[in-house]
Amino acid sequence: MRRGLLTAALAALVLAGGAGCGIRGTSVPVDAGPAPSRVSCQVSGRPTPVPDSGKEAPADVYLVCSAQIMRVQRAVRYTDGGTEEDRLRRARDLLAELQTPPSRAEDEGGFSSEVPDGLEVAAPREGDPGNALRLSRIPDELPAYALAQLVCTFAGSAAVGGDESVVLGGPDGDPLKRYPCTEELRARPEAAQTTGVPLD
Repeated sequence: MRRGLLTAALAALVLAGGAGCGIRGTSVPVDAGPAPSRVSCQVSGRPTPVPDSGKEAPADVYLVCSAQIMRVQRAVRYTDGGTEEDRLRRARDLLAELQTPPSRAEDEGGFSSEVPDGLEVAAPREGDPGNALRLSRIPDELPAYALAQLVCTFAGSAAVGGDESVVLGGPDGDPLKRYPCTEELRARPEAAQTTGVPLD
């Protein structure tokens, strides 16, 4: 009799302990996503691009790394940005760099790009300010990270933006907006669509 009571008491304790842990068993598989990984967000073993007889020059482009956008250096065709044609050529070269897959060193550092392949950039339309650029898609309809990459890459180029901001619009008569490249945008690219300020 005493052994039976002891067994029952032990069983009750085990059940109480199991209920107290707050974890219930389940037969449904749970996908918690991939395990967190650490990336350096640095490009190692890659020297600064050296201009090639005046035909290429270093240029900064912004890539995605660890949920931020960060600057890396590429070599693009040299232009002094003195004319509207030079400015548009530089903008197209920078866009092409953002659409180019990361180099091996960039990939190993954790960098990627969200800028879509089919995107194009054109000169301002008649009536636009001379510093505007027209994209083939409405800027605020682009993926947020892609828009942040474009804004900071264009804004950082003296031949395209030069004052840490860039004026962008979509095709046809889409209203123009000025997009600043701020520290907050670089840290939180997901907010890119809310940063544009309509031109007066």
